Amino acid sequence: MSLSGHCLCGQVKYTVDSPPLAVAYDHCDDCQRQSGSTYSLVAVVPKDKLSISGPTKSFAGVGSSGKAVHRVFCSECGSPIYHDPEAAPPIIAIKAGTLSVQDKKDLKPNTEIWCASKLPFCQEKLENAFDHMPSH
Repeated sequence: MSLSGHCLCGQVKYTVDSPPLAVAYDHCDDCQRQSGSTYSLVAVVPKDKLSISGPTKSFAGVGSSGKAVHRVFCSECGSPIYHDPEAAPPIIAIKAGTLSVQDKKDLKPNTEIWCASKLPFCQEKLENAFDHMPSH
């Protein structure tokens, strides 16, 4: 199974030659701010399976590990594409809202991370829930 997606304006396109390793709701405050929503739905994939083209920019903030988290977005429309945590070099977290319509429909979220920051009105509870980032 491979995945594909693009930003809102269509200038940034990507493919991932792998099924997701995990599909999660990320409730961290940074993801809430970047997405402008209550959480960010992410498809965690092997970084070396991602091919991306188009104009991107990135913003690096400091994650809970003390290492940088690079948030990559389209430089034209601002759509967040993925975040790349230096604390977990082999993976990246694709912002699942940017996946193709069919790929989004096929996702099966089963994990929640950063539940310590989960907003109290978010009532859905997934199978695997972690207060913070789970250990590798």
